[in-house]
Amino acid sequence: MLAAMPDSAPSPLSAGGASPRDGAARATPRAGGDACPGTLRLHRADDGALARVRIPGGVLSADRAEALLTAAARFGDGELHLTSRGNVQLRGLGTQCGGELAGLLTDAGLLPSAAHERARNIVASPLAGLDDSPSIRSWLTELDRLVCGSPAAAALSGRFLFALDDGRGDVDALGADVTLIAEGPAGAGAALLRIGAADEVFRVPVAEAPRAALRAAEEFLRAARDSGAWRVKDLPDDVRARLIGTIGAASGPSVPRPRPRTATPPAPGLVGTAAITADVPLGRLTPTQWQLLTDTARRYGGELRLTPWRGIVIPGPVPRPEAADALRTLSAAGLITAPDSPWTGVGACIGHPGCAKSLSDVRAEAGAAVGVPGRLPVYWSGCERRCGHPHGEWIDVVVTPDGHRISHVRGERRDPPTTVGNDSARLAAAVAEARA
Repeated sequence: MLAAMPDSAPSPLSAGGASPRDGAARATPRAGGDACPGTLRLHRADDGALARVRIPGGVLSADRAEALLTAAARFGDGELHLTSRGNVQLRGLGTQCGGELAGLLTDAGLLPSAAHERARNIVASPLAGLDDSPSIRSWLTELDRLVCGSPAAAALSGRFLFALDDGRGDVDALGADVTLIAEGPAGAGAALLRIGAADEVFRVPVAEAPRAALRAAEEFLRAARDSGAWRVKDLPDDVRARLIGTIGAASGPSVPRPRPRTATPPAPGLVGTAAITADVPLGRLTPTQWQLLTDTARRYGGELRLTPWRGIVIPGPVPRPEAADALRTLSAAGLITAPDSPWTGVGACIGHPGCAKSLSDVRAEAGAAVGVPGRLPVYWSGCERRCGHPHGEWIDVVVTPDGHRISHVRGERRDPPTTVGNDSARLAAAVAEARA
């Protein structure tokens, strides 16, 4: 499911560790530095300071999940918020808690490198190795190790994204800067390397794939030196073309493979006997819900996988009778355990009162408009920034001074919008019609 990404780019509250001050949109240098939050660089929001804890691949042991719950209770409002990159945000933090928070996360193994904590942005196919797809765990482990060991990679923006796709195209569709795609069965086949949204990919040896991904990121930093771009898509067209050519010259042959237009998240429910999946309404987890998910994970393999769609996969094996009981328990706790839930596909930014820039409490509005599940996901934004919005095809609801503007987004295309006044019944009907 969908939840809030950063509220804004407000004043950073440094808690040790500097951040790179690069940045530019296309050929125009950005006015400020990269204000993307981390655990050593907290951000001020209307509901307190905010920390974002990077969880590479979304993979959490039950022990580390417990540590995050402890951090939320000790320093914040107790809740845990999932992001569109499978990370965790802690909200309502005191502005002076940075050092203690960093110490707790370091002790738990969640902060292996202070210099690289915001560069560890890696999403991975959450069902990899659980169905008929290959496991990509070795790629994830090795890429995170390489990133943390590269002095150059510490300069990557907190927005720069790696994706590890098991071949099904789910995270390949998320618009990462560097994507590795498994081709063929586990332990065989090839690895494909994509740079930005390029329609071609390069074949690289499977064993060398993580190192090829790191080299591509380091090459991007060299290419971005003059433009100050934070991401591949921010590079001027000619610079981006040269970057892809340089990486291609050091890689294997190129093959055409357009990026998928729309990501397909795991359906809530069961993955055979291999896993339990549950989505989180608006990505917001209470302490009770988080503890329940952690306890459920301990009952089986002891692992949770946070998805880029604000969901959680609990790998098994899970015997069928036990799985049915577990799903009933998770559903009773308010989690989404079936595709026909009214909450399926519904997301929103943090909105008012958590964000000063929001014009409305969009989470409450999204909840009030929940009805029959729609064909398309819908995302509610309290302002034009649309923090945390999805990729691909979706219904965009943005609060404006004149009402709620509703438009149908298809990748880079956007249909002419419709504006609905602040009437909850009319708004819910308009959103339902657009999603259908």
